Amino acid sequence: MDEYTITGPSVTVPPKPGSRVKWLLVVLFAFIVFAGAMIGGYYLTHSDTHGVTVVRMEGTIVSGDVNDGDSIGSEVVGNQLREAADDPMVEAIVLRVNSPGGSPAGAQEIIGDLDYAKTKKPVVVSMGDMATSAAYYVSAHADRIYADPDTLTAGVGVIWKFSDISSWMHNEGYNLSVVKSGTMKDMGSDSRPMTAEEQAYAQKIVQESFQNFIGDVTTQRVIARSDIDDGRVIRGADAVKLNIVDELGNLNDAIAGAKKMAESRSKSS
Repeated sequence: MDEYTITGPSVTVPPKPGSRVKWLLVVLFAFIVFAGAMIGGYYLTHSDTHGVTVVRMEGTIVSGDVNDGDSIGSEVVGNQLREAADDPMVEAIVLRVNSPGGSPAGAQEIIGDLDYAKTKKPVVVSMGDMATSAAYYVSAHADRIYADPDTLTAGVGVIWKFSDISSWMHNEGYNLSVVKSGTMKDMGSDSRPMTAEEQAYAQKIVQESFQNFIGDVTTQRVIARSDIDDGRVIRGADAVKLNIVDELGNLNDAIAGAKKMAESRSKSS
């Protein structure tokens, strides 16, 4: 005779009281152990940089949300500075600068965010190949500046370039007609030379911008105006002597210095 099984209606056995809570506790405990292991691993592998965030300002400074390798936008750098400043896990910030300068307005926007970050924690600048003009404008607001001996820095000044290809256009028989609402509306057009009035006006703008630039730099740092007002770039080794930078050192030195500043601020508070 073949064996067969008679099945009846299925019966669901209710879980024992408290078993669901026990499983939740087990899962929570496992998560805590995993998170602890991850944090511990981070501490062990990043003990030299723990608590220090490096924000990079590399490329020509422009205003806006730009980061294409050649240009760096004020919103990109500024947002990173503010995020680091508001992060409770960050003790200090190192701004790594490798820039020939750029837009004064872009630099001023970054300075506003850098000054905000300084109210929360130390901000140290580490200069790479170059930190000149508007890049130094920003750097001067840091709590401390590190540079390599052959870093090119300073270059404090303002320049505005105009091109004039009107002679070439004339020789090529290229004519351009301009209809404008004001005499200087097309100021800077490369299709004609500038007038004396336009040159004087451009010089006025450049001079006012320069006075603001050098006045701010010499307020932030004790620098003799005569040492930088000619607009030349200065080697890092010489910049230390003029108080343009504070100390010679690379990025790792700047990180170590930032950690010490954070520890000192913590003890004094």
